[in-house]
Amino acid sequence: MQSELFASENLAKPSSAAGMTLQNAKSVKYTVNGEMLARQGAMVAFRGNLQFERKGQGIGGMLKRAVTGEGLALMSVRGQGEAWFAHQGGHCFIVDFEPGDALTINGRNVLCFDPTLSYEIKMVKGAGMTGGGLFNSLFTGTGKLAVVCDGNPIVIPVTAQAPVYVDTDAVVGWSAELETGLHRSQSVGSMIRGGSGEAVQLKLSGEGFVIVRPSEVTETAAAH
Repeated sequence: MQSELFASENLAKPSSAAGMTLQNAKSVKYTVNGEMLARQGAMVAFRGNLQFERKGQGIGGMLKRAVTGEGLALMSVRGQGEAWFAHQGGHCFIVDFEPGDALTINGRNVLCFDPTLSYEIKMVKGAGMTGGGLFNSLFTGTGKLAVVCDGNPIVIPVTAQAPVYVDTDAVVGWSAELETGLHRSQSVGSMIRGGSGEAVQLKLSGEGFVIVRPSEVTETAAAH
């Protein structure tokens, strides 16, 4: 049988070591030898001797689901084998944490991660109980985290002299040392995603970076 479908770049890559690698730009392969963690619903295929178990989120996770309808519902994957993860054709990236690193990520953008990483669902300081995506997951420790983004992400530097304001629905994550707050503006309501009326953005200040998904892609799709 002949087809470009069977091109070498589409074939599952052989495992060289335990842990995660990019299968391609839109999927992650994890060679399991022990345990790993993933967002429920993110696994698209597996092979080998693997067992799966749902993990609870705790009180913070239940509060987030009640407020925003979102959460970081996790499963553990144990055993020996291979698993592939993806989400709606989004672009996948692997973040390698070194000692002292800390990253805040929206739960909807988490794909899978090493069990050596610690995570905690937290309310964004200064954001109150309004808006979407204002409960996020703080990752610390050492290991790798796979993140998925709808479209090519925009990474914006944040400095003490130049805070950044982002749409709460578009933010993927930010460096954990940044200060957060809620910013309301009438004057730009019709210019920033969200339409007319009062616009609400997440204000990030300090020294670090923020990751944003190109939300205009969603708007264009909605317009059609």
